[in-house]
Formats: sequence, structure tokens, C-alpha cells
Amino acid sequence: MDKMKFVETDLKGAFIIEPAPVKDERGMFARIFCKRDFKVINHTKEFVQINLSSNIKKGTVRGLHFQQKPHAEIRLIQCIRGSVFDVMLDLRANSVTFLKWFGTIISEENMKMTYIPEGFAHGFQTLEDHSQLLYHHTEYYTPNSGGGINPFDKEIGVRWPVPISMCSDRDKNLPEITKEFNGM
Repeated sequence: MDKMKFVETDLKGAFIIEPAPVKDERGMFARIFCKRDFKVINHTKEFVQINLSSNIKKGTVRGLHFQQKPHAEIRLIQCIRGSVFDVMLDLRANSVTFLKWFGTIISEENMKMTYIPEGFAHGFQTLEDHSQLLYHHTEYYTPNSGGGINPFDKEIGVRWPVPISMCSDRDKNLPEITKEFNGM
């Protein structure tokens, strides 16, 4: 079995991961995580929580969410049904890409995953009805450490690819970036 391919994005430490599926008359088999393979990108933390996000309507926006230190987390995001435009936003104050975002399509079909380092916010928009995501986290969800950036913040300027159909009131009312924001 071929190893997964790790493609670094323009945001240092953030990757698109392309599994190497093996297909035959029975169907397909693909490895989505191997501790040894992930050493290539210096990943050493254990994934301690896996969550499922199920989304009914095309155009739904969720995010941009993060957890602050000491509960900052690495996220490995996989679309297992449908497709989404997956977005990561660099909130690391000492980063040359501070407040820059990167977006890519991940889907059931292309099998790509996003690897989002600590110090990033994450969000997505569904591109199909009934899209589902698996989130692998290196930290447990800690409500008091959670935060977010408004997904429609004009300073950040995420270009959502399809018309917005749904977004929670909580996400719509997340704060926008201000000059006082010092990052994580």
C-alpha cells in the first residue's frame, strides 16, 4: 500500500493529506491515519476525540472556531459524505501568515483531508446537501477555552463559494478581528 501524500499549504504547518486508495472489484481501501506516516510532518500528539458533523443543507457555514491554550488542538478533518469548502485561519501571532486563510474542497469523492495545527481557527461551507465531516482532535473539548472569529469578517475576507443557506446565530455573532487582536 502506498503512503499518504502530505502537501503543505501556504500556511506553515497546515497540510492537505491525500490518501492512497487501493481499488479492486470489491471496492476500495485507504489508510487515513498511520502514526509512522504522520511523523513526516512532525505530528506526535495523540488524537483523543473524534466528532461527527452532519449538515442538512448545501450552503451551510460553520465556524470559524478554535480552542485557546492550554487546550489548543490539532484537527484532522475528513469529509465522509458529500463535499465541503474547508477553511483554516492562522491565528498564531508570531506567524508570517498571521490572519491569512486557506480554503480547499474536501469530499467523499476526492478523499482529501485537512491537517490544521494548533493556533488556527477552522470552519467550512457545505457544497452538497447532507454532507458529513469527521473531526479528529488532539485535545478534549473544553468550553471555557473555545472561541471563534466571525466567518463573515470583511477583514479576513473568506470567499465562501456558494450562497449562504444557513449559519447559526452563535457563529453569525462571533466577534470580528480588531486591531487589538494579538493572536494566540
